[in-house]
Amino acid sequence: QVQLVESGGGSVQDGGSLRLSCEVSVPNFNRWPMRWYRQAPGGQREWVATITRTGGTTYGDFVKVRFTISRDNANNTMFLQMTSLKPDDKSVYYCKIMVGGIEYWGQGTQITVSS
Repeated sequence: QVQLVESGGGSVQDGGSLRLSCEVSVPNFNRWPMRWYRQAPGGQREWVATITRTGGTTYGDFVKVRFTISRDNANNTMFLQMTSLKPDDKSVYYCKIMVGGIEYWGQGTQITVSS
């Protein structure tokens, strides 16, 4: 059974920082690319960032060097370091892994940014 648990969300002021974590229960975690997504109230879920099994990273255009995705394969955990947060970043953030063609999602963690 593949399980993902996000943590680290909360409320910050405009310009603040947060670090999200995603702990994954899956065999051979280091074999799988990992992704972060987010969904704003009333909006579509959108892709934020991807990290490959070897540590290569790609980001959505809106990130603009503010976010950094990373992973700790020894502890089956992925991170998203977010800086210069803006009110538009308010969303529920989700992590995702695809194993054997099946997508698995975490329950999400809420980020609120006040101006």
